[in-house]
Amino acid sequence: MALCRARAANLRRMKALVLSGGAGTRLRPITHTSAKQLVPVANKPVLFYGLEAIRDAGVTDVGIIVGDTAAEIEAAVGDGSALGIRVTYIRQEAPLGLAHCVLIARDFLGDDDFVMYLGDNFIIGGITELVAEFQAERYDAQILLTRVDNPSQFGVAELGPDGQVCTLVEKPQEPKSDLALVGVYMFTPVIHDAVMAIKPSGRGELEITDAIQWLIDEGRTVSPHLVTGYWKDTGRLEDMLECNRKVLESLEPSVRGTVDAESRVIGRVVVEEGAVIERSTVRGPAIIGRDTVIRDTYVGPFTSIYFGCTLEDTEIEHSIVLEQSTIRGVRRIEDSLIGKEVEVAPSSARPRAHRLMLGDHSKVSIA
Repeated sequence: MALCRARAANLRRMKALVLSGGAGTRLRPITHTSAKQLVPVANKPVLFYGLEAIRDAGVTDVGIIVGDTAAEIEAAVGDGSALGIRVTYIRQEAPLGLAHCVLIARDFLGDDDFVMYLGDNFIIGGITELVAEFQAERYDAQILLTRVDNPSQFGVAELGPDGQVCTLVEKPQEPKSDLALVGVYMFTPVIHDAVMAIKPSGRGELEITDAIQWLIDEGRTVSPHLVTGYWKDTGRLEDMLECNRKVLESLEPSVRGTVDAESRVIGRVVVEEGAVIERSTVRGPAIIGRDTVIRDTYVGPFTSIYFGCTLEDTEIEHSIVLEQSTIRGVRRIEDSLIGKEVEVAPSSARPRAHRLMLGDHSKVSIA
């Protein structure tokens, strides 16, 4: 009990800085017109999972870094009250690095400790215990690490014999370890000295890895925490589908829409309000969004259909369909991410041919 009181006395006010300004180039063409952080996983934007994890950890004062997609992010999150948080928006005029985000958020952060969370990262299990450990132990910084197969795509940490961080390098050509930085960091106000001290990297960005390295070189305590649970940077189609699959596996079945007598709903399936299922089979885990119509269709496992969609005479499995899209008369769709307000239908024109209008960076596989 005395230890608990001593630790409680060490707790300080904490804020959160959530980074949602990235362009999402690896998810184009979806992100030509949409913020990558708002692509839904199990019918909830990826960003919302992070904001809820922050709230559940007891942090409610949240600054969100926004860029070119600021209007869309602000429309989705609002003032944060629906999520139980208070939101301040901070505009980053150009993508100048994660440490630059800390720099421009100085007025918002003040002299408070804070958790920095990349808005397109996905962690199952939340960060409540990590925040509690950071506050109790009073590290100068805490970083999350996980083992990856492709460390050159991430910031990479090298640990010494004592298990402490020796070096951090951003996207090294020859990584010295397979320990990648997960997109969640915790800092005391000393990080502001670090971001002021570093220079832009060869990429022209202020790297958070350089700022943390500065802390290490100055003898500050940087604690590594190895993430053994599920983490994913949702920057690619494969990552989005995998996260969608993970969340759908934990669904609690619920039918709040209408399912006619000729339809079958099998397994872990959520049918949201206003959804209509007619003469169809939905095999879970799957989720059907509000006001969506599923007619004469098979929806297979690991599929999320967002709100206001129409699917008729179609088969779809292991896919994500964004809002207000229509799919008719297509025999089989798998492993796909279909954007919002998309129309997919066969053509009756002669001669019979595929007729495509595709944006930059599109990817099509035709059976």
